Amino acid sequence: MARTDIDFPFRIDARGRTAAAAYPDHVRQMIEQVLFTTPGERVNRPDFGCGLLDLVFEPDSVELAAALQVSAAGALHRWLGDVIVVDSLQVEAEDSTLRIEVRYLLVATGEVRTDVIEGSVAQ
Repeated sequence: MARTDIDFPFRIDARGRTAAAAYPDHVRQMIEQVLFTTPGERVNRPDFGCGLLDLVFEPDSVELAAALQVSAAGALHRWLGDVIVVDSLQVEAEDSTLRIEVRYLLVATGEVRTDVIEGSVAQ
């Protein structure tokens, strides 16, 4: 039987139960949470997150891209290092949108996945 976890964001499904997500989808959702949560946003874990969206409006430069990649890779390793092994990570910023492509190994299943995650700041 395939492993399922709680869907994020939390919601109730059509049956009136807690919505579930397949394990690979749940891991992708956890990656999004780490990347787009600003440190200090969670009361009981003030250092959780990466805060990539805080840097969306910074001037685009090679240095900023490198800093974003190092920050994101470090946060994923810190918070999800027991769940995934990051193989590569690319961060691109355009206007108010961040596009992150992450290739990783799911430790529990041995599956290699590549996900593209986008986030934007509401204006």
